[in-house]
Amino acid sequence: MSRARIRLVTAVLASALAIGTLPAASAAYAAPAAGATASATGRYPQQAETIRQIPLQGAVNVRDLGGYRTWTGGQVRQGLVYRSDALSKLTQGDITTVSALGLTKVVDFRIPMELQYDGADRLPAGLTATSRPVSDLGLYGTLVGAISSGDPATQEQMLGGGRAEAYMRDIYRTFVTSPENRAQFAATLREIADGSQGPLLYHCTSGKDRTGWMSYVLLRALAVPEETAGRDYLASNTFRAAYDAQVRAGLKQSGRMQNPDLLIPLQEVRQDYLDAATAQLAADYGSFYGYLTDGLGLDLRTLTKLQTRLVR
Repeated sequence: MSRARIRLVTAVLASALAIGTLPAASAAYAAPAAGATASATGRYPQQAETIRQIPLQGAVNVRDLGGYRTWTGGQVRQGLVYRSDALSKLTQGDITTVSALGLTKVVDFRIPMELQYDGADRLPAGLTATSRPVSDLGLYGTLVGAISSGDPATQEQMLGGGRAEAYMRDIYRTFVTSPENRAQFAATLREIADGSQGPLLYHCTSGKDRTGWMSYVLLRALAVPEETAGRDYLASNTFRAAYDAQVRAGLKQSGRMQNPDLLIPLQEVRQDYLDAATAQLAADYGSFYGYLTDGLGLDLRTLTKLQTRLVR
């Protein structure tokens, strides 16, 4: 994409985001059939775009964010930005696979308690994760406490009756309302926009909430249609389903949870969680563009750099 076209696209994008009139899709974008979901290989039906999963043994939700079409007629470049779940359980073979990605930066959104329990990332030699914690409103601690209690009544009181779902919606709202959280997302976006920066990967524990919101914001900032960005967000359910089911089965078998299905609202991503964040965004900043500029502090030059670097 030429520099002149980049400037034009960014100007149009800024105007459209500011007044909330983003097209649903461009002529170059083929929408999937109604109700289409990703398969175990990460592929939607043939007429839709492909979600590019990177299969690993020690992580299940690792993907290249490239390949998506934008409503401006471009396509997000592959091999520059990756999203994932925690990398603390990578095998040696996984590390070899990750090494081939050529990463120059790994950003870890996990809080210290998650690192304490799950361990630091296992990465190729010479690569160290940058800790950039995004608050989970104490969810991880709550979850550890509920499971370790081993008491069905306590677990029901903490997670049942819609409380887990409400907790998740509150977490998503703080992605927007918390100045500290906004600063972490903004710093990552600036690094992604930096033309001197090599391929970058960001992650949290499950690669679905903090990582999911970061990916949604990035794709929308690149003019990927909202529906497409939403499908990328929801695809975590497909990639994580088998692993999360094993976790629940293990908790029941060990006797630590009589009803491990209480965890499902915490293990899944849901449209209403994403809606909680976008509704908060609209309430606080009026539009997605307002969130990018006023909330995250990204100027038009940075948004242009994102387009220049990531869209072809």
